[in-house]
Formats: sequence, C-alpha cells, structure tokens
Amino acid sequence: MSDYPKNNFDSPLLTTEQVGSEEFIVNMGPQHPSTHGVCRLLLKMDGEVIVDLVPIVGYLHRSLEKIAENRTYLQFIPYTDRIDYVTAMICNHGFCMAVEKLAGIQVPERAEYIRVIMDELNRIASHLVWLGTFALDLGAITPFLYCFREREKILDLLEMTCGQRMTFNYMRVGGVSKDLPEEFILRAKEFVEYFKPRVDEYEYILTQNPIFLGRTKGVGILPQNTAIDYSVTGPNLRASGFKWDLRKEEPYSIYDRFEFDIPTGTNSDTWDRYMVRIQEMRQANRIVEQAINSIPSGEIKAKTLAVFKPPAGEVYVRVESTRGEMGFYIVSDGNTIPYRVKLRTASFSNLAVLPEMVRGWKIADLVAIFASLDVIMPDVDR
Repeated sequence: MSDYPKNNFDSPLLTTEQVGSEEFIVNMGPQHPSTHGVCRLLLKMDGEVIVDLVPIVGYLHRSLEKIAENRTYLQFIPYTDRIDYVTAMICNHGFCMAVEKLAGIQVPERAEYIRVIMDELNRIASHLVWLGTFALDLGAITPFLYCFREREKILDLLEMTCGQRMTFNYMRVGGVSKDLPEEFILRAKEFVEYFKPRVDEYEYILTQNPIFLGRTKGVGILPQNTAIDYSVTGPNLRASGFKWDLRKEEPYSIYDRFEFDIPTGTNSDTWDRYMVRIQEMRQANRIVEQAINSIPSGEIKAKTLAVFKPPAGEVYVRVESTRGEMGFYIVSDGNTIPYRVKLRTASFSNLAVLPEMVRGWKIADLVAIFASLDVIMPDVDR
C-alpha cells in the first residue's frame, strides 16, 4: 500500500496510516460506465461500505479558457459547445450574452424568443439523457429507450434549425445565425403536445416503483446548508429545498415574460433530485409552448462590425444551465481577442460535494447517488 501512487489532491486516503486493517482502497473509473465519463472516484472501503471518497479529475482538460484568449470572440463560440455538449445551446447563449453586455449590443426581440426556445428544448433533451442513463444505472432499461425516443424528436427540431444535433454553434453575438425554418413552429407545437403525456409515462414506470424507491428514497441526502457551502446550484440545490433559479431570481433574456414554476424538494435525497428534474421537463415544455405561441416577426441579429472589437472593460454574466449556474467572466483590452476568459461551470461544485453524500453508503448506492447529480466531465475539467 505504501507504493500506491498519490492522486492529484495528495489525499490522505492513500497513506498507510489512514487505512485500517479491514479497509482497502479501490478505484471506480475512469472507464466505469456508471461514472458517466472520464471521472475517477477513489474510494476507501470497509467491506462494501464507503468510508471516504475523493473525486479525481484531469482526464479531459481542453484548456478552453486559454483557447478563448487566443481566438476572436466569434471564433470561440463553437468551443462553448464543448463545455457542456449535452446542453450546448445554453453554453452558446451564456457566452454571447457576456460579449453583448461588454459591447452594449441590443438583441432583437425575435432572436431573444428563438434563444429561449432553443435553450428550453435543449434543457429537456439534456434531462432526457440524464433520466435515461440514471434509470439504466438502476437496472431499468425501458425508460432509457423512451427518453431517447423523445430526445430524437428534439434533436430533429434543432437539426432542422441549425444543421447540427449536438454541438450546434447556433447563437451569435447579437442574435442567432439563421432564422427558424418555415415548418419549425408547427413541428415544435406538435412536439409540445406530444411530450406532455410522455413525462407521465416516465413517472408511471419509476416514481412509485418499489425497487426504484428502495434505491433512491432517503439515499444520498444532501442537506441544504452543505449544498450552499459547496456552491452547489441547479436541480441539485433545488432538490435540497432552496428555491433558486436564475431565470426567476435574476431574469435574463426574456424569461420574465413567461409563466413557469421552480420545482423544489423536501428530503434532499436521490428521489428528490429525480423528481425535481421530472418537473423541470414539464416547466421547460411549458416555456417552449408560450414562446412559440407569442414569437414576433423581425430581425434575428443585431448589426455588428466585421472586425469586432468590444471596448476595454470586464464583465461577468451567468445563466441557468441544465446542471446549475454557468458563468462567463471576460476581460477586454479593446482588441479582437479577449484578454482573459474564465468559466464558472456547475458540475465542478456539484462533483465536489459527492464525498459528503456517500459516506456510510454502499457501492450500489454510490452508483445511484453519483448519477443523481448529473455531472458531465467537460463541465468539470475544462
């Protein structure tokens, strides 16, 4: 054990003195299917019981912040797709909003509606990926197939609009790259009506299923004060009973024009994190319905110079991503390339709190708890 290599955090888990005679160290990942990507969880075990855990990142570092400082503002937009590739539209939106605030650009009203529609469709698609893989981790195959069936319909809508199904590169500083195709509104309305009973279908399979309840109810409790201490945001924070959503608390774009609720939990457990996301899909569908019924005509992009140089200054903008708050901090020195860029992503904090949630639980519970956090690794190790 003394020859065991130290990890990135120089964790005391790996020292011989800290491991009892009946305890052992085991790695989960980075290739484990239930770590949902290249995450390595270093576990100290006593039999099947988890004594402690250290999440280790560093397998997917893309140097996005440094790349941003070597590209023009417009050239960096496609890179934002890779921050959280399951919710790329919201990443596009956040960066473009930051640049627009820096340059004082007013986005046309129609473009704002299109952005909200794209964000919320992408939010539903992301939650469907989470729900399908979460259920699969717990042994339920049918919800996975159902969720990806609905996700395909959303991706068809997004592909119809921008030509891509995952890394969209659709938003632009000042608006969007192209207008909605003629058939989009009709197809989107059809999807909204189609999707409403589909969420009921997921709940019929899972919500009161005794096996599902046994794996999630009372498991992996994240107290509200602990979530706040670790800067946890998004559905994981709301499942702990804290009603905080930037779309309501600090409305951006045109979110203040729509009626929607902010779901919260009461028990702060894995089941609550599941239920909050179930309800969020309903609310996102509700926003899409309102937006497509009231979208105005007009321009889709503000006019900007071909050689874009925002004035010198600094700005910070945050948006409500699927996994929580995503922030973009930009420093401009008046050139075509940003002087400094810093990203604040939700999954980093959401992963950091995992050790607090798993101590005393078993490996099988860890699979459910980790999956319920909906961590995505590019969002952690940027």
